[in-house]
Amino acid sequence: MWVGAAVMAAVVLIAGAVWASSRRSGGLTATGDGQIAGLQTFSSLARDHVKRQVSYPQTPPVGGQHSAVWQNCGIYGSPVANEQAVHSLEHGAMWITYRPDLAASQIDAIRSAVAGQPYALVSPYPGLPAPMVATVWGAQVRLDSATDPRLQRFINTYKSGSQAPEPRGECTGGVGTPLT
Repeated sequence: MWVGAAVMAAVVLIAGAVWASSRRSGGLTATGDGQIAGLQTFSSLARDHVKRQVSYPQTPPVGGQHSAVWQNCGIYGSPVANEQAVHSLEHGAMWITYRPDLAASQIDAIRSAVAGQPYALVSPYPGLPAPMVATVWGAQVRLDSATDPRLQRFINTYKSGSQAPEPRGECTGGVGTPLT
């Protein structure tokens, strides 16, 4: 009887440790609970304004210290500053970045995917760890193609910006002139 109770207690402890590990900053989120495969989540992100360039641990950044001025949402043909884009993330924007050499058809597919989304920020990003990366405050997924169904799922999941510290904050009136 004691052996059975000890085994049960060990199983509960191990299950709890696995669950806690999956929730830690940077852990991959399981797909069995309806989450996006490969989604990484990050917590305890700083939110203070700074007047300097920030060295972020993620590429592109998912949050942290940032400029006092946000990046206007929209589609850009050239890279935008991390510090201003992070401020937009704090306001609930989703930032879809892509390698500058991505095929034009893929860029067009990204643009189509975010059409009508007022909190979408799209820009090329040199040195990405994948052809495309979809980012919101505290969450990110790497993608190989704009036709990957996870992109649309990411957009549908995060378009409300409710995960951000300041959801539905300003996404215009900042810096930058988007193409659209």
